[in-house]
Amino acid sequence: MARSDRKIRKKRGSRTCGGGSHKKHRGAGGHGGKGMAGSHKSKWTWIIKNDPNHFGRSGFKIPKTTKIKGKTINVSDLENLSQIKKGRKRTLDLSEFNYHKVLGNGQVRIPLIVKAESFTKNAILKIESAGGKAISLLNSEGG
Repeated sequence: MARSDRKIRKKRGSRTCGGGSHKKHRGAGGHGGKGMAGSHKSKWTWIIKNDPNHFGRSGFKIPKTTKIKGKTINVSDLENLSQIKKGRKRTLDLSEFNYHKVLGNGQVRIPLIVKAESFTKNAILKIESAGGKAISLLNSEGG
């Protein structure tokens, strides 16, 4: 039942309003720290009762992506490496330049014979559409 004159109204004139010693209302130390402080220690029973899933992990682990070993180069940058003379196919061995993989970003306007450890599908498509050839060194060395 709601009532207008709650108990606290009677206590308002006193020094501590019925809260015991006046020292008990200093800072956050009276209730064991601010926020979630002490939730692994003094407030552990509160955690167990009210928020049992607060600690620990849940869900799934994000799968690790495979990193490309070594340096990569885009198809658009192959022309700068080759220094091509007009009308000639030029062989480009990327292991000399310390590149390991050819990526398919950009365009190739001239025919190139490119040797590298690996290529993306898009890079092979663009090199061959320009009249060139993509030769994988891993396949030729392995067998």
